[in-house]
Amino acid sequence: MALLLLTSSIWAFSFGLIGNRLAGLDPAVVAFARLALSLLAFLPFACRGAAPRPAPALKLLLLGGLQFGLMYLLYIESFRHLPSHAVALFTVTTPVYVALLAGARQPRRLPRPLLAALLAVLGAALVNWKTPGGDRLWLGFALVQGSNLCFAAGQLLYRRVMRAPGGVSNHQALTWMYAGAVMACLPFALRGWRVHGFAPDRGQLLVLLYLGVVASGLCFWLWNTGARQVRHAGTLAVMNNAKIPLGMALSLLLFDESADPWRLSLAGVALLAGVILCEWPAPRPAEAT
Repeated sequence: MALLLLTSSIWAFSFGLIGNRLAGLDPAVVAFARLALSLLAFLPFACRGAAPRPAPALKLLLLGGLQFGLMYLLYIESFRHLPSHAVALFTVTTPVYVALLAGARQPRRLPRPLLAALLAVLGAALVNWKTPGGDRLWLGFALVQGSNLCFAAGQLLYRRVMRAPGGVSNHQALTWMYAGAVMACLPFALRGWRVHGFAPDRGQLLVLLYLGVVASGLCFWLWNTGARQVRHAGTLAVMNNAKIPLGMALSLLLFDESADPWRLSLAGVALLAGVILCEWPAPRPAEAT
């Protein structure tokens, strides 16, 4: 759990950096550059051991395209429509998707996650209600939810893939996953580069280096390593949200974003209530006497 908490604390800085320091750069190119830097950071470690067999390697490529590639395409695009503190707030629903996907084979467990999802929509409505440009805010909310779903599915699939026989190490797995993510982002990045170009200044290059090597490279390795160590999906779901309060505070205070504190607080309560509802232990059925 310590690894998950450390990772969430580092990730908290990413919201404000992306929303305020990388504004004006094409989101797909940013996603590609960030993941390419992560891949380069892990390549030396991947060369130390034997390459995985073709079947596990293909699974890891596809998994990386989902958990990292598609997730980042949606996530970074959302900053064009939402302030960074709202992006941080709306990532709170990731545990709901973890619970939904983990309980998909047990329909009796689905009512709570579904109700939690409705509370998430209520929270978004509280933020977006009567706000200028509300249509763009709803689009941003939908993009964040798509990103959350990709990340939730990726975590659960990663645990399954890594627990299967095959002997793939964490750093090898992450390298193959980053390769899959880079391949998934490449066509979108090429299109974005042709349309918008890519000319970051020195400060933006430093932010990209930090996001690629530290926030994505190091932190995803720490996160997935910690995810393998926890016994219950519920613990993994709760730790997803450790980054949110700090991320919102940094965006509002350090990056001087503005927000209605009452509406933001009410939205946070609605979203948090959904997560608590999703994670609260279900009552055990009474035993026959």
